[in-house]
Amino acid sequence: MSDDSFIREVNEELRQDQMKALGRRYGPIAIGVAVLVVLGTAAWVAYDHWSTSRANASGDRFAQALELAGEGNSQEALKILEELESSGSGAYPILARLRAATTLAESGDTDGAIARFDEVANDSSVPEAIRDMARLRAALLLVDHGSYADVAARVEALSADTNPMRHIAREAMALAAWKEGNRDNALSLFGQIADDEQAPAGARQRAQMMMDLISGTAPGESG
Repeated sequence: MSDDSFIREVNEELRQDQMKALGRRYGPIAIGVAVLVVLGTAAWVAYDHWSTSRANASGDRFAQALELAGEGNSQEALKILEELESSGSGAYPILARLRAATTLAESGDTDGAIARFDEVANDSSVPEAIRDMARLRAALLLVDHGSYADVAARVEALSADTNPMRHIAREAMALAAWKEGNRDNALSLFGQIADDEQAPAGARQRAQMMMDLISGTAPGESG
């Protein structure tokens, strides 16, 4: 046997001895880590399945509420929606709050609907975009059931040039202004919509139609 071969064999034996020593020293730790990884993965899979199942169940209940509301069974629909508000999963508690307000409006309880929309709008735990949507929904109801001040209190901040919801906010305020006989304010707000190149075509057409209607209406008259 050559010296090189002997040295290689000695080095191999040393490496094997080192691996055995490491195994004896750190083997239990490695096994423990492996067990924790397996248990953690299993727990995550189980939680994900549970969470998905809850979301699916909430979705089914929400669909049932929509069907009942569509059939005119508002009371049963509201029961399901209130249940989802307190125990639903995912986004369904917030959706249930909005839908409950809409169901109240459809059943003729306008005051109750506005109050529900205001609750969502004033809830800091709700995402801002949804709070803005609730403000708009309340304002649109108040066009026919409130004053210009009521409408403006909810959506005037949304009518800023940089706000993506400005077209609906301005339209709601314009309609409320016209209803109170404030032609100049109504024309100004509709004009902002008509002149806004980023406004949807339908909104601009409605604004122009309303401007033509108001311009052709004698002072003091409104819709």
